[in-house]
Amino acid sequence: MSRSVMNVFFSFYVVLGSVAHADPLPGTRPLDWEGDIASRLVDESDAFLLRRLEESIAGREAFWKRDLSSVEAYEQSLAPQRARLAHILGVRDARVSFEGLTLAGTTARPAKIAVSESIDAFAVSWPAFGDVRGEGLLLLPKRNKPLATVIVIPDADVTPEQLCGLTGGVDAAHQLPRLLADQGCRVIVPALISRDMTKRLNRANLTHREYLYRSAFEMGRHLIGYEIQKVLALVDWVRSTEEDDHRLGVAGHGEGGLLAFYSAALDNRIDAAHVSGFFGSRERGWEQPLDRNVFGLLREFGDAQVAAMIAPRGLSISLTDHPPVTLPGQGGAPATIVTPDPAVARAQFERARQLVRGLGHPLGEDLSLVKPPHWSIEEAPGNHFSPGSRDTLCAMLHLAVGDAPAHEWKLTVDDLSESERLGRQVDELDRHTQDLLRRSPLVRTEFMKGADTSSVEAYETSIEKYREIFRTETIGEFDLPLEEFHARSRQSWETEKWTGYEVVLDVFDGVFAYGVLLVPKGIAPDEKRPVVVCQHGLEGRPTDVFLNDHPAYHDFAAKLAERGFITFAPQNLYIFQDRFRTLQRKANPLGKTLFSIIVPQHQQIVNWLKTLPNVDPERIGFYGLSYGGKSAMRIPALVTDYCLSICSADFNEWVLKNASTQYPFSYIWTGEYEIFEFDLGSTFNYAEMAALIAPRPFMVERGHFDGVGWDEWVAYEYAKVRFLYAAKLHIPDRTEIEFFDGPHTINGQGTYRFLHKHLNWPEPPQ
Repeated sequence: MSRSVMNVFFSFYVVLGSVAHADPLPGTRPLDWEGDIASRLVDESDAFLLRRLEESIAGREAFWKRDLSSVEAYEQSLAPQRARLAHILGVRDARVSFEGLTLAGTTARPAKIAVSESIDAFAVSWPAFGDVRGEGLLLLPKRNKPLATVIVIPDADVTPEQLCGLTGGVDAAHQLPRLLADQGCRVIVPALISRDMTKRLNRANLTHREYLYRSAFEMGRHLIGYEIQKVLALVDWVRSTEEDDHRLGVAGHGEGGLLAFYSAALDNRIDAAHVSGFFGSRERGWEQPLDRNVFGLLREFGDAQVAAMIAPRGLSISLTDHPPVTLPGQGGAPATIVTPDPAVARAQFERARQLVRGLGHPLGEDLSLVKPPHWSIEEAPGNHFSPGSRDTLCAMLHLAVGDAPAHEWKLTVDDLSESERLGRQVDELDRHTQDLLRRSPLVRTEFMKGADTSSVEAYETSIEKYREIFRTETIGEFDLPLEEFHARSRQSWETEKWTGYEVVLDVFDGVFAYGVLLVPKGIAPDEKRPVVVCQHGLEGRPTDVFLNDHPAYHDFAAKLAERGFITFAPQNLYIFQDRFRTLQRKANPLGKTLFSIIVPQHQQIVNWLKTLPNVDPERIGFYGLSYGGKSAMRIPALVTDYCLSICSADFNEWVLKNASTQYPFSYIWTGEYEIFEFDLGSTFNYAEMAALIAPRPFMVERGHFDGVGWDEWVAYEYAKVRFLYAAKLHIPDRTEIEFFDGPHTINGQGTYRFLHKHLNWPEPPQ
């Protein structure tokens, strides 16, 4: 039976059971919802996130404290936001200084690749950061000294050669680098990573950009940040070699517009920026390619706020068309890019002007230094730079504009080797991220050095600051109070040993929690029992863990109920493929994740369970498999009411599993595009998450033939956990790992003994 057919079957089963057995659990109201509650849960969470995205617009200014009394004071007041923007964009690696651009030629292929009457074109490269180099073209006017330097950044799917007119694809009127060089500017055109798609390890069909984004994001870096670093390395060079009055501008279209925009916001040594085909609203950025996903961007930075960071330097916005982009989602994230709405862009531009109104006037009167020609916005249809881009940039750089001489390029090489350059750049960035991955255990050790293991009591106190970082910066927390439960339930199943109730609880702002409570029969009225929360995995449902002996779960919630435990099986959000994966896309720009919703759902579940007359509130444990095991690492780390946690079929060297491009079990190769979490490499691998669970009991269940990882990596990461519990805290009996001869499944041997021991419930007679 297919998964989809099983889901329909179980939904139908629930409805039939509800009709036949509608009695609610004592103390709750009747649950009369029809249809698929899991689908409703995803829909309500989606609506909640869309509301929060819109509400973020009004909340951004609370983070800013602009001092408009002078340009100097204004620059100083922007320092926190510049640091924050650089961090979330992954602009974090030290750049490499250099004396000059490297001419990228060989004995077989000269660096000078083309000439015209007024310009020489060279293939060049330059050091950027680590061992990563930028590459592209240099256009030099045939005059003694360039009047200015302009870095012109093409869209991701346009090569420097196309933008300069050396190869086809861009007509002469839109070849901005050539037009600027004709006016006497030195022009550098960096090459970007393209959106070309290819099968990765013969599995997910990913663009080069998403492929590099995935591992970089896990390491607290970003493809956007990597490419900004290549631009800023050029800025470093220009400012170190030219006089202070040498004018420096950046311009970009499409993806290049994004990079020019953020580069100018981060670096006030750039005199002017021209942004084409990008400026607008970011609230629907979740529809765009995954490599544009920036964690926490919209808490502080809409396009208006970023534009205001460029003031009072020159900024021009060209409302040209963005080249249409549609990505099919064949293992990668489905995506589209459409041209920003001109009306929305104009509103953002006006908002930016208002944010800096009065800048530079000592009395703060209604006066602005940021007005044309320093700031401008214009409509210029077309999917490349508008013909007026040259004039606008020259005006901002204080250059006289003359007629562009008519000329033709003469190529001096037969092969421009664009594909070889792309391959080199992809490989370099991958190697850099993999180097970060190799060094990341040392970074995490340094990060966690504040945990005091001199005693269990000291540890519990010292670990709280890390729990707060995990809650607010890694998982993300919505600043909303939990609502009243308004618990609704209905009896939907009954066997000789237990009764099953569907339960719905309100959480906040339309979000609710849903799950199934299994109550063993024969509980005395005043008896208190332990509870095990039994969590399903990817695309799962509560029924999976107690009905029909699913091969991964083996009815473990029902079997535990038969052993006398009360069990609860929550419906988590990771169901319906792209419907839930886009929830992560909508949450990330807010600095949130799927677990920003799932964690409060579980807090509400635990709060409600504690009110039940037969529940011992001190004995509520968590046991999850696969994505439920992923939950077992994150939820109990934050919901401290869980007195223990068991991670089954998931525990791993988690950062390696997400960021490695070497191992076949890595998520780099799969369709789980929502799985990557920003900057775990520098903060919380699974050993560090387990450290947030300690000193509560923690166990790992691992099948030797489970494809989620390899035994040696699981054992490697667990050894750190064992060291903390046994050697540091001297509580070795509170942690265990069980390896068993099996696949991705609940084994239910050592874990059941662990539950009986630490939940203080007698094992059944053999």
